Amino acid sequence: MTDPDGPRQNVSFPSNGAEAHGYLALPPGGSGPGLVVVQEWWGLTSHIAGMADRFAAEGFTVLAPDLFGGATTHDAEEAARLLRELPVDRAARDLRGAVDFLLAHPATTGGAVGVVGFCMGGGFALVLAAQEGDRVAAAVPFYGLPGVPEYDYRGLTARVLGHYGEQDDHIPMRAVDAAAVRIEAASGRKPEIHFYPAGHAFMNDENLLGTYDPEQAGIAWRRTLAFLRGVLS
Repeated sequence: MTDPDGPRQNVSFPSNGAEAHGYLALPPGGSGPGLVVVQEWWGLTSHIAGMADRFAAEGFTVLAPDLFGGATTHDAEEAARLLRELPVDRAARDLRGAVDFLLAHPATTGGAVGVVGFCMGGGFALVLAAQEGDRVAAAVPFYGLPGVPEYDYRGLTARVLGHYGEQDDHIPMRAVDAAAVRIEAASGRKPEIHFYPAGHAFMNDENLLGTYDPEQAGIAWRRTLAFLRGVLS
């Protein structure tokens, strides 16, 4: 089932010699720290655009790149197919292009950006931080890890805040703990990891998996804002 709202593209940016697209949200004050918001496997949906708007309202200059090239869905099988067919190297280029775009944008303050990702995007948030080194100062994965359990985090210098569900059927707590050990070993800094009495995608108020938890989502949201402001401001 295609998302009836369709993709929320409103900006294009260069990406490794090609053109990528995304959703840009600017803060009411006109400028603020740059933040990349990375989509779930549903695509650049109204939920992800809404998250970008929420961060922008809190003072951030936000770009949510469209990694699926315009495809969106509310069907889990189709989402899994889109994820399988996503070339990881192209996604990495688009994310690097998003960092380039934000750092060059007149509304962005500071010399480094933050990245927040959800589900699939949570894994990409950590990959982007490791890929971009000191250009990414803060990484906030929500219930996501890189697809390779033994991922090499040696390029990561960002502060990391992770949000995971104790009842997540997709990502077991032991996998999160193992990733935290690898991140600390690579970066020399222990990530701040929080587990919530909730399932996978507990932040997604579209509730496509039936796991949205407004109380835990609110706690994670407040922690994320405090963390990003502390690191990026």
